[in-house]
Amino acid sequence: MGNAHLHSIHIHPVKAVRGPAPREAAVEPWGLAGDRRWALIDDGGKVLTQRQQPRLALAAAELLPGGGVRLSAPGMEPLTVPVPRPFGTVPVEIFRDKVEAVPAEDPAAHAWCSAYLGIGARLVHMDDPAGRRPVDPEYARPGETVSFADGFPLLLTTTASLDALNALIAQGDHAHEGPLPMNRFRPNVVVAGTAAWAEDDWSGLTIGEVSFRVAKTCGRCVVTTTDQSSAERGREPLHSLGRHRRLGGKLVFGQNLVPLSRGTIRVGDPVGILG
Repeated sequence: MGNAHLHSIHIHPVKAVRGPAPREAAVEPWGLAGDRRWALIDDGGKVLTQRQQPRLALAAAELLPGGGVRLSAPGMEPLTVPVPRPFGTVPVEIFRDKVEAVPAEDPAAHAWCSAYLGIGARLVHMDDPAGRRPVDPEYARPGETVSFADGFPLLLTTTASLDALNALIAQGDHAHEGPLPMNRFRPNVVVAGTAAWAEDDWSGLTIGEVSFRVAKTCGRCVVTTTDQSSAERGREPLHSLGRHRRLGGKLVFGQNLVPLSRGTIRVGDPVGILG
């Protein structure tokens, strides 16, 4: 395990939308700086993801200095959206959580999102990730919070486990769908230089000088079957995960992390494993 290292970093400024893969990122208590601070909501205030709207995979968000975003999507003129002033929040429902978020101030942002998806949609910003949304108390320590990520500040995957999963797909009934790229799993950090599925047994790790605890394995959903370059859906990887990676009723791939310290992580940083 001595050669484990950080292979890549992925930030998704707008939940469910494609984002950048920078060489380094600041780690904050609620996740990577700029990750999933924005989300789209429907007319009922529910957060929209690729579960309901697979075409979100084809949209992209560039993170701008100060936390704003530049949106782009097929058939749409790019649009720059600054961070709204932190007042006038609206209630947002993300899975079972009810949180407050601040709508984009420019009506053009909401019009852009609505036009692209063909439904009523609004773009909202989490102004205060330190106080808006606690981590699932079943797996959290007091005071731990998260942005608009599914449930935890960071998601980790490993290149070895993806290779092993692709080998399983190649032996299965839907081999023509593989091999799958890592972007199907929308991780924040990808680690190389480990054994396949080694992360199942980790309780914590360090990336460079930043420490993390492993909160729980990540249960996977239909988003993983969505081709991130076409928005078309297939059967994999859920078919193979269902046959080989079922844990407690969930189909699992990757680990959810909570930062224990602040700092900056960089591609190539050594990864230290705590059993």
